Amino acid sequence: MAMMITEECISCGACVSECPNNAISEGDFYYVINPDKCTECVGFFDEPQCVEVCPVDAIVLDPDHSESHDELLAKKRQLHGE
Repeated sequence: MAMMITEECISCGACVSECPNNAISEGDFYYVINPDKCTECVGFFDEPQCVEVCPVDAIVLDPDHSESHDELLAKKRQLHGE
């Protein structure tokens, strides 16, 4: 699954620089994650780094974008040309 940012986001921006795929950007009301770029940090870290740094626990799994570990790894390879 890709991650998503909920309306609990306080727009602190802590998550932006942690994303190895540049999938996080400012939205109209709070930050958003592009599910086409989110790999849950598979291939980079053991845990999604955005979740680790979020001070208000506003980042959760996106139930609308379910992907297996292998699919996330393939997406990582596609995004980074590996």
